[in-house]
Amino acid sequence: MSDEVQLQFVREDPEGFQDLRDVLSDYAPQIEKLASQLSQQPRSPALIGDLFRLVHTIKGDAGLCRVMFVVPYVHALEGLLGRLRSGELEYQEVMGDVLMLVLDRIELVMAQVAGARSVDVAQMQTLLEALCSLETLPRASVLATCSRLVSAMVGVQGKSEAPAVAEGGKSGLQVRQQDLLLFRTLAMQLEQRLPEFVGRTGRNLKLALELNRQGGGWVDAEQLEAAVYMHDVGMMFLPEEVWLKVGQISDEARRLMALHPAWVAGLLGRMPGWEEATLMVLQHHESPDGEGYPYGLVGGEICPGARILALVDAFESVMLKHAHRGQRRSMLRAAAELNAADHQFERAWLDPFNQVIRRMLEQAA
Repeated sequence: MSDEVQLQFVREDPEGFQDLRDVLSDYAPQIEKLASQLSQQPRSPALIGDLFRLVHTIKGDAGLCRVMFVVPYVHALEGLLGRLRSGELEYQEVMGDVLMLVLDRIELVMAQVAGARSVDVAQMQTLLEALCSLETLPRASVLATCSRLVSAMVGVQGKSEAPAVAEGGKSGLQVRQQDLLLFRTLAMQLEQRLPEFVGRTGRNLKLALELNRQGGGWVDAEQLEAAVYMHDVGMMFLPEEVWLKVGQISDEARRLMALHPAWVAGLLGRMPGWEEATLMVLQHHESPDGEGYPYGLVGGEICPGARILALVDAFESVMLKHAHRGQRRSMLRAAAELNAADHQFERAWLDPFNQVIRRMLEQAA
């Protein structure tokens, strides 16, 4: 849906515009109360139904008041609530956080429009794409995406994240540091399987973190670090003749290769606090054109961390292929190949990537 919507943040009917602002102010306390009640009774069909109807009413009011830019956001929330109402999903507190924060963001944007102030259209478009993905994402990915949305909108993790103190009296920070050490150890084991791999973990981590910073820091750096360490560990579960083979591989070998993201995602998904990293690993071989694996996701269905990881992974692979050219020439060739693959990487992600590579080339010189 988001690809079809041309967002225009305008006030067509000033009177209707103000009416909708008043309506949102009236509905906000009711929605907050329902969300709070659902936290205590997450399977209540009555509460879910009431919440769905309120959101549906807001969408209808937005259309009647001719505030059309509000409609796609509320429609996306309605899609998420529809999955709850059908029983496909069970309500979690972070879903209520998303609902309230999106409505808050809508009110903020309406205030900006009313005051003739500029609206960050690109940011709002990104938000819409993420919201729309909640209607179709696999059930296991919904909570991680909701948490990422909360983090992006308020700068903190959603309430469904791991507790601050874990078992044995260790703090959440201590547990995460121990987890990262384990992840890095596994990555270093992978490096030892092939001489050309030595040093790849450090290279990949540096590039991923720089790309994330250049892109505005959308992805949690700690989650991205875990994903960099773990994304290819599943390759070690494959026969070496499959993943170390040079040249063309058979259809059966390709089928086995396509399984490796899910294997590691299954492992990470069982470790509390690594939901975002799990999603990055699971999706890092997806492609915006829908030709990737394992789910064939497209566009906004792919999380930002997976898009970063896909660029980093592809860059490293091409660098290795052209290593005989020397560092500078192989970097130039790798960057050129990635920029030519417009079906595989979106320009919005290639632009910050190119800026990072340019700085790396300057430093190397």
